[in-house]
Amino acid sequence: MMTTNAPNINAAIAEAISHGQYIDIFSVLGMHRQADSNALVVSCFLPQALNVDVIDLKTNRKVASLENLHPNGFYSAIIPRRKKPFIYVLRVTYPLSVEDIIDPYQFCSLLDDKDVYLFNEGNQFSAYQFQGANWKNHQGIDGVHFCVWAPNAKQVSLVGDMNHWDTHRHILRRHPASGLWDIFIADVEPHMHYKFNIELTNGHRIEKSDPYARMMQAAPGNASVVPEKGHYQWQDQQWLSQRQHKRDTLASQSHQQPMSIYEVQLASWRRKGDSGQDYYDYQQLIDELIPYVIEMGFTHLQLMPISEYPFDGSWGYQPVGLFAPTYRFGQPNGLKAFIDECHQQGLAVLLDWVPAHFPKDPHGLAHFDGTCLYEHADPRLGEHPDWDTLIFNYGRAEVQSFLLSNAHYWLSEFHFDGLRLDAVSSMLYLDYSRADDQWLPNEFGGRENLAAIAFLKRLNTLMYAAFPGIDMIAEESTAWGGVTQSTEHHGLGFGYKWNMGWMNDTLSYLRRDPLYRRYHHNEMTFGLVYAFTEQFILSLSHDEVVHGKGALIAKIPGDDWQKFATLRAYFGFMWAHPGKKLIFMGSEFAQRNEWNHNQSLDWHLLEYLPHQGIQDWVRDLNHFYQATPALFALDHQHTGFSWLDCHNDVNSVLVFARFAQAVDQHVVVVVNMTPQVQHGFRIGLPHDVIYEETLNSDKACYNGANVVNENPIIPQELAWQGQPFSALITVPPLACVFLTPIEAKVDLQADIDLSNDLSK
Repeated sequence: MMTTNAPNINAAIAEAISHGQYIDIFSVLGMHRQADSNALVVSCFLPQALNVDVIDLKTNRKVASLENLHPNGFYSAIIPRRKKPFIYVLRVTYPLSVEDIIDPYQFCSLLDDKDVYLFNEGNQFSAYQFQGANWKNHQGIDGVHFCVWAPNAKQVSLVGDMNHWDTHRHILRRHPASGLWDIFIADVEPHMHYKFNIELTNGHRIEKSDPYARMMQAAPGNASVVPEKGHYQWQDQQWLSQRQHKRDTLASQSHQQPMSIYEVQLASWRRKGDSGQDYYDYQQLIDELIPYVIEMGFTHLQLMPISEYPFDGSWGYQPVGLFAPTYRFGQPNGLKAFIDECHQQGLAVLLDWVPAHFPKDPHGLAHFDGTCLYEHADPRLGEHPDWDTLIFNYGRAEVQSFLLSNAHYWLSEFHFDGLRLDAVSSMLYLDYSRADDQWLPNEFGGRENLAAIAFLKRLNTLMYAAFPGIDMIAEESTAWGGVTQSTEHHGLGFGYKWNMGWMNDTLSYLRRDPLYRRYHHNEMTFGLVYAFTEQFILSLSHDEVVHGKGALIAKIPGDDWQKFATLRAYFGFMWAHPGKKLIFMGSEFAQRNEWNHNQSLDWHLLEYLPHQGIQDWVRDLNHFYQATPALFALDHQHTGFSWLDCHNDVNSVLVFARFAQAVDQHVVVVVNMTPQVQHGFRIGLPHDVIYEETLNSDKACYNGANVVNENPIIPQELAWQGQPFSALITVPPLACVFLTPIEAKVDLQADIDLSNDLSK
């Protein structure tokens, strides 16, 4: 509540206020003590008002009638014999109505000095709790606290449904030292639209959406929306507790757990309506998407960006409302309910997060207060030439607070289990996708973006500390070293990195005619040269099925039988290869067309056996993968993998073994990338145990030719390709076979212990 002395109000002040030209408006409007007297002064600016009375809110009694001091609507009056401020209502008579208004100018600022200090220092991780539109109870009054950072603005007004978009009604209080502006307004309802009207230093006015808005208006509108009151009642406490326990327990860290990720764009997974163009809402996604993903055996669901984005064709990668879940699928609480249900069903949820750039939309962050607040002023630093977007100024403290708070917001408020950072390479390099004359070197003359590197290290350190058990994932397409090294060891501190090299090499191999694959055998084997240099995720993302690249099945030469058999074999190779797994929606049933963000996946294809076979194969791969520690426990260690035969380029056959910590937990994998059946094919085996064929992509149930190994595979004491034992098997055409032990002939652990003793 205001307690300062009232200024001497004169005609000049009234004139300036009536024209919106008085900067320190809180020093005049509202309630103030009259200097050297036991009286209070109440002043307000209400154009079109015919009469204004002051009502004591506690007693509901009229205590004064305000005098009209200016024809444009400036009212003021002295309340004698009252020196203690009180909460009051302005009862305003208009030509056609009478309204009661809780005067916003009677309230002092709600900003906390420590919060503001941390924000300006770049150390604020929860700025969304005091910036944007937040419901507060202030001096017993429920209302919304609005706050925005605009240090170079001459004036900032809140305009919206609550004041009929009048720039004079709600002028914010300026905090010159921090650049923040704020106001507390009681007369606000959930779902009201609003914007910040900003007067620039040159006198021009612009309207901006709230950078911290938690809801945004449906397109084509772009106003911010006052959020709902109250808090969502989460039911995933057990999940969060287990997630933290996995982080705290070395043997249960996520790197030693199965991770099979289903990447989804919610706008195009399925659609509804007579025309098939209506989005599913969160409840329908709860009812259909979650059971589907669980039945398919995936462990993680990764949502493509859901921060509000105006352009559908950006797929969410050009967000304007970074704190606002898009309106397309429902309210924020609907998203929380969706994630809550995922957790209760044992499914982790990752969010695709975009801190690398932002669009130039005039209502967004660009030139927010008439100056480059969030971006660099120099286009050689501040503009991305490929995407025609702007790049965050990672060296500015307030921008760091903004981005750190945004990451914290999604992990805290929505319980996401991790963030996948888009386009990390574009953040790391100052010359990323630029000609020689389009970039500026760093202070040491290099091309590394030192501010971005420091930001990424801070981000990962802080988020892992605040949310134990989450995963921070980088889409980084270059050979930058130490992406998943800890920051203590001079790495970037990510938990995982997408393996773009493996993806590019193996998809190149996939496109080749089987007749010529022998000459490119290294495209399937080279990934193991560097497989353990980072903690990798093998990713077949949306980027590989758009922009003329074709669907996965369309990349493969040959007739339909060869296409589907090859894709099944390739998926088997991927699931057996070291590294966590990610595929994009539709790939699991061999969508034939490129992904189109404007329509549903082609679910009708599942009426056909080849597509059913692929879907069944992916489902069985996932369930086998989750149940087989050898396929995930040592994903990032040399001891978890051994080539048994990587040199058979003539037959395009690969043979390798995967191991868990226990030596008897291993799997032998055979991959044949030609349509030639290999009868009596000898493979080396690491141990003298009886094997059985556990999975075979050529089985009839997957719409294969059913070339299988029905009988147990018994090793012979015949060394082969560096292994002490070997056996003859049948290798099906264009297929992947998994062999697992069914009976141990020796005590493997005892042998290892003895070997260790002898080596001492």
